[in-house]
Order: sequence, then structure tokens, then C-alpha cells
Amino acid sequence: MPETGDGENPDYAEQIAASAEVHKGAWQRTIDDMRAMEAELEDDGWDVVAIGAGHTAPTNPDVGETDRWGFVHVIPDNQAEEFEDAIETGKFPQYRVFRNEVQGRIFMLTQLLDPDSETAILIVGNFEMRHAPGLVKTALEEDEMYTHVQTLDETHLGSFRHDDLEKFFPNPEKYAGYDVPFDDVLDDEDAGDEE
Repeated sequence: MPETGDGENPDYAEQIAASAEVHKGAWQRTIDDMRAMEAELEDDGWDVVAIGAGHTAPTNPDVGETDRWGFVHVIPDNQAEEFEDAIETGKFPQYRVFRNEVQGRIFMLTQLLDPDSETAILIVGNFEMRHAPGLVKTALEEDEMYTHVQTLDETHLGSFRHDDLEKFFPNPEKYAGYDVPFDDVLDDEDAGDEE
């Protein structure tokens, strides 16, 4: 019979359970915010597609089989057609990002807007900050950001280019503490903030 031992911190399981409850609450608030935004936009006459991503991955070009990078949102198959119909209506030149950091995890709502067709796409997702440094570094180097949407079987449904990194990473120096060298991409002022 394997021995489990008490480990260095016998309260570790309780900490994990408490974090799970906190993250569950933060995720529910993010969904609620998306639904409220959806209702507000619909009241203003917009067609809205609101999607909760089953998984969101901060991806950099060094990971995976493609050179695609950015946030990759995996959406349910039953929402793929609705999403594809929406992106056929316009170019979605406007976007906003709403973020909430909770215990090392970012909960975010990305709002993609096409004013000409009055179509909005709302996508919520969350990710652990410790998985994002490679993406942050690439975004800083390239001075742009991408949002990609796909299904679980990796069928690519659409991509969006963004030119304002601060909407996604308002404090990129926060990611410099992870094991990715940021020396050549952060301003001296930003790097000094980390010390």
C-alpha cells in the first residue's frame, strides 16, 4: 500500500479546496458579467453571440505545431455555427478586454465589436498567469496580440488581431517573475517596477 504522508503542509488539500471555491465564484461572476453585457448590447439593438470558452490557452509560437500565438479559446461544438455566422458579418475592428485577477488566475471577457453590422461577440475565458509569460514576451516583441477561436478537435473558426497589448496585459512586468527572460522586451522603467 502506498504511503501518502502528511507532506510539508498538511493543510495543502484545504488550501486547494478553498482556491477552487474562490475560482468557481470568480468564473461565475465573469459569466454573469458577460450575460449582463449581452443584455445591454441587445437592448441597444446589437446582435450578440456570447460564449463561455471551455478552455483558454495563452499560446506562444514556441509551443504547438503552428506558429499561431495569442489566446486560443476552445468553444463548444454547439456554438461553433453561431460564432461562424457572426464573424461572416464583419471585421470586428473594435474590442475591449475586461480582466479580473484572482489568486494567480486571470478571468477575462473579450468583447469584439463590428459597428457596421451592429454585431458583438463576447468570449469569456480564464487562465493561470504562470502559463502566460511566453505569450506576454511574444506580444511585447511583436507589439500586437491575437485572439483565436477553435473547437475541441482543433477546427479553427476565426482569429482577430489586436494592436493594444495593454488591454490584455496592463502590467506585463507581473509576468517577468516567471521563468522567461524579459530583459530585452520590457522598458527599463517596467523592469525596475518588478524589483
